[in-house]
Amino acid sequence: MERLDRLSGRAAGPVLAAAVAGLCFAPVYGLTRLLVPVLVPALVVLAVTVLCGLRPALVDWRPLLSTLAGLLAVAETLLFGTTLAGLPTGRTLGALAGGVTSSWRLVLESTWPARADADLLLFVPLLVTAAAVFGAELRLRLRAPLAALLPSLAVLVVGQLYRALSPGVAVAAALAYAMAAAVTLASRVTLARLAAAGAVSVLVAGLTLILLPDRPARFSLYDGRPAPVDALLPANPLDEIAYRLDHPDAEVFRLTGGSDVDRWPLVVLDDFDGANWNPTGQYRRMGRSLPPGPRVLVGARQRGAEVTVADTGGPWLPSQTWPASVDGIAPLVVPESGVLLRPDAGTGPARYTIRWWQPDVDWPTLSRLPVDAGAPGGLNPLPDPPDDVVKLAEQAMSGQRPTFQGALVLEKYLSTHYHAAGGPGRPTGHGWPQLRNFLLGTRDGTSEQFAAAYVVMARAVGIPARLVVGFRTPRPAADGSIVVRNRDVLAWPEVAVQGVGWVGLDPTGSATGATTGTGLSAATAEARAALPPLGELREPEITPVAPGPGPAAGPGVPWVALVAAPLVGWPLGVPALWTVRSWRRRRRGGAAAVLGAWAEVRDRLRAYGVAVTPGMTVRDLGAAARTVADDGTVGDIRELAGLVDRALWAGGRVGAEDVTRAWASVRAVRRGLGRGGRLPRVRALLDPRPLLPPATGGRRRPGWPWAR
Repeated sequence: MERLDRLSGRAAGPVLAAAVAGLCFAPVYGLTRLLVPVLVPALVVLAVTVLCGLRPALVDWRPLLSTLAGLLAVAETLLFGTTLAGLPTGRTLGALAGGVTSSWRLVLESTWPARADADLLLFVPLLVTAAAVFGAELRLRLRAPLAALLPSLAVLVVGQLYRALSPGVAVAAALAYAMAAAVTLASRVTLARLAAAGAVSVLVAGLTLILLPDRPARFSLYDGRPAPVDALLPANPLDEIAYRLDHPDAEVFRLTGGSDVDRWPLVVLDDFDGANWNPTGQYRRMGRSLPPGPRVLVGARQRGAEVTVADTGGPWLPSQTWPASVDGIAPLVVPESGVLLRPDAGTGPARYTIRWWQPDVDWPTLSRLPVDAGAPGGLNPLPDPPDDVVKLAEQAMSGQRPTFQGALVLEKYLSTHYHAAGGPGRPTGHGWPQLRNFLLGTRDGTSEQFAAAYVVMARAVGIPARLVVGFRTPRPAADGSIVVRNRDVLAWPEVAVQGVGWVGLDPTGSATGATTGTGLSAATAEARAALPPLGELREPEITPVAPGPGPAAGPGVPWVALVAAPLVGWPLGVPALWTVRSWRRRRRGGAAAVLGAWAEVRDRLRAYGVAVTPGMTVRDLGAAARTVADDGTVGDIRELAGLVDRALWAGGRVGAEDVTRAWASVRAVRRGLGRGGRLPRVRALLDPRPLLPPATGGRRRPGWPWAR
């Protein structure tokens, strides 16, 4: 049993440190998603390491056996679907190899918090397993415990390179790692010194929590790593509008829910080279969730719908501007625009549930907001814009400044002076020649020409705008289902508004013919209806938007501190008080220091459950100690009794040698009491009651089973 206790004590520290380091990947995945994949392999490695240490024949095989056990635990927790009744298969081994070669890279291509899928998460428990095995072996085989912490420190550094912890969480993680390090160093450093170091770390952590600014990390491996699109994207959906209108009955997708949404974007195009419109956003793997866009300052609430795709003509999936989460499929996403792309650019049927953020703003506020010139892609330069098109845009604005009201004025100009074309002779194209012909010639066009013309005119007068291709939402059928067909295809412009994000407009006057929608689309419709006639227009009084409540946030740093304080303060504070009091008793010198040693032994016995009264002598303490200590410890107490007698009756003749012998007896008594087992030793160290004066009664304190 003593050997088992020693082995578990030495191996537990490095394994615990490795587990804490693995949990520091919480900003990437979320803490709850890491608990099982990190803790189970760590505990398995610890158990196998200790059991192998009990059999000398297995000591040389211990690293291999503990590694295999850790890998098996990883497979059972993350790759159970690849096993055969829990037994690893070739697929399991292939997945583990992918965890080494590609998992670390795939998570860098994802939005965070990332999905806890095996192909994105595997490298974390593999790192923890390796660090636990190496750390435990270094601790058991070397006389330098600090070296056993190096593997876990490496994991900790890698986690911070992915995403650094916020100051409050970092303090809690540092304290947890410090406790693991203390367990690792326990055989080399006395508990008293460890307690003192723990008290200092609590003080430093508290000051850090208050003074350290919460700023983004200066470096992260996450920066600039888009997900590659494995196949070339097919034709631009903008080029397919005419074809879809010529084949109106083909089904594109179905909706369950979402009937209050007037449009479903498919792709966002914000770069124009004079002939074609192209997207500029970078795709990332869709993580577990996305917050509202960083430029959305008003409050936002989530809405949801289930989408069943038949064929969108390419890899794009119907989406919303600010998607929150997608379940049922793991798509790629452009976070700035909300565009969804199937993995590996696949096509064909698909089914998924999408939730999105819907900004909350009323129409009077929306009408008074300025545009957001800093929105990504909104003011991308126009190549060689024709002078007559620029002059037409300035004329259409009637002197209005770049505000949302000005954007509505431009929308009204196009919807009033131009006509939506129908029939088989519909115009096609969206380059400068087609746009000049539409704006200055025929004045007839489809939503393709209306949307493209609006965007170039808006940018010419300083309004950030982009072009979106998607579908309007038709009215529900009699059974409540919503079937979107080719006839519902639509192109429309969006303008960037400060504090609200991208707002869809309708220069054709037909985008909201099926449903007016709710939320932002309803506020836009009301602001459009309230727009005064051109002759009565006045510059709006610009109202800066104040940040709204936004989505519910987690507990802030003060709450973290309040929760962590009792958890860390007790196990670190009580041993620190023991250390400080012992130091003060010894530093008195002379007879007072010898009497302080007597008081120290008395309080140590109280911590182990021995009934102590103020009138007991040292010899009485020795007799009472037989219930919790061996004969050697009782002998050390009797030796101390002789020194106490000299201190009480010899006056000033107590020298430094007597003080040294008295406190050597204290250390011997502590070692003797500690031989009763690890659990009683830890409980005695953390018991705060012996820090108070002893009670006058002589009864044993109840509730301490090891003292019975």
